Amino acid sequence: MKPSAKTTAATETVRVELGARSYPIIIGAGVLADVGTHVRDACGPGRVAVVSNPTVGNLYMTRVAESLRGAGCEVVSVEIPDGEEHKTLTALGSIYDRVLAAGFERRSPLIALGGGVVGDVTGFAAATLLRGVPFVQVPTTLLAQVDSSVGGKTGINHASGKNLIGAFYQPQLVLVDLDTLKTLPRRQFLSGLAEVIKYGLILDADLFALLDQQLDRVLALDVDLLREVVRRCCELKALVVRRDERESDYRAILNFGHTLGHAVESVTAYKRYSHGEAIAIGMAFAATLSGVRGYCDQETVRQSIALLRRVGLPVELPVELLGDQLVRAIAGDKKASSGKVKFVCLTGIGGTRFVDLTSEDIADVAAQWCAGRL
Repeated sequence: MKPSAKTTAATETVRVELGARSYPIIIGAGVLADVGTHVRDACGPGRVAVVSNPTVGNLYMTRVAESLRGAGCEVVSVEIPDGEEHKTLTALGSIYDRVLAAGFERRSPLIALGGGVVGDVTGFAAATLLRGVPFVQVPTTLLAQVDSSVGGKTGINHASGKNLIGAFYQPQLVLVDLDTLKTLPRRQFLSGLAEVIKYGLILDADLFALLDQQLDRVLALDVDLLREVVRRCCELKALVVRRDERESDYRAILNFGHTLGHAVESVTAYKRYSHGEAIAIGMAFAATLSGVRGYCDQETVRQSIALLRRVGLPVELPVELLGDQLVRAIAGDKKASSGKVKFVCLTGIGGTRFVDLTSEDIADVAAQWCAGRL
């Protein structure tokens, strides 16, 4: 069943259907100008906190705050450091301190203005502050627009692994302004494309074909094509979340490439690769493992890796990352159960299956992959 969608001249709306927790994703160019109206309609007028990082805040905080004030909201701005390594209890505590000092109440929303780190930390703050306050996502990176802002996963990292502390907490509203992609560093835009490619690989062969055929237009930031691509990714995410909101089973399909990808991020202290780059390595590996195990044919493996490579994303695991630390990072995956990880494999472009593997199984195939034996 397709999620409900509404189109206007400037925007498209995808609705995430979750009963009383349902919410719209509004997608278009220039959406930031109407943030105030949308937030007031969803949450009511009053005090709001806008959480961002220095980079995004310098670009968009003034515009967003003016829109909110114009809609009758009192704005408190909160700044947390930029970067995955700052997705920590310290950043979370700084949000608590700022909004509690400002006298926030349970009906006062937190607005995440930024990428996945800002959204994850702000969402977890909203889930836990005063036992839950309204939450609005305003994602400014492609990765956040198509993936992390939708579905209610919030959280922070721990020394033992990524996203090990968190909660499922749905936003009231997601506002996607495609114009923010014009100021996104090229590396971060390409990183976001890794998650876009993921949706094609696991759920939608037509989306994969569109990306393969129209990649030049995507890379040129063609706004009409980007609107179509972002909308389709949000529709796919909405369908998965509706079927399995709390990742008890089917939603784990979205973790394709993430088992090794998260481990790579962890062992490199979140500094060597962006999230999308690490996931690209993980997807290339997952496609290869799928072929080795006979779950998909070699043409599927070739096509998967070829598109990632055309985008300019890394598709190989550096041999120096192999070792006990990588095995421990894989074993510490939050999806592990009874010593095994529910690993997502391809059966073809647009098709998947789950396979239970130990961290040693995964590391052994990774070692052969690095050695060029696969």
